[in-house]
Amino acid sequence: MASPYITPQGHAALRGELDHLWRTRRPAVVRALAAAAAEGDRSENAEYIYRKKELREIDRRVRYLTKRMDELKVVDRLPDDTGRVFFGAWVRVADEAGEERTYRIVGVDEVAPGKGWISADSPMARAVRGKAVDDVVVVQLPAGPAEFEIVEIHYADPTGAVAAEPPFEKEPGTIRS
Repeated sequence: MASPYITPQGHAALRGELDHLWRTRRPAVVRALAAAAAEGDRSENAEYIYRKKELREIDRRVRYLTKRMDELKVVDRLPDDTGRVFFGAWVRVADEAGEERTYRIVGVDEVAPGKGWISADSPMARAVRGKAVDDVVVVQLPAGPAEFEIVEIHYADPTGAVAAEPPFEKEPGTIRS
């Protein structure tokens, strides 16, 4: 089962999606469905069939989001020890070749590989959790185990005042202030 943790920004995004689906998208589809149904024979009415399918998909997503929102625990404070990696942390790691990558540990509903946001349940996140700068961890990758050294740890402001970008610049060793 997926961990129930989510950042305040992720919770707001899910709440926004649910609100959009329920207040905007679903009523528009219901209106289009009613218009298609008024055209007559529903068995061969492609617009009617399409709108029914679209409405089922929206309702399925609304049910999922409603249930998921009840299960989620918003992590809205920094950990007591910000020198170690915990949920919400930006962590920069270096592999054995010295190549550096930056990840943010987030909830499963927030994963965005293109941004470097990884699930708290992922092998990398599990390996670095609780570790500090200069610790070396072994991560089980599809190609086999790999060692990574933790180079830097940073926590963004959990109140949501921080941009959704990593606090590190492209150049190693520099941090945005």
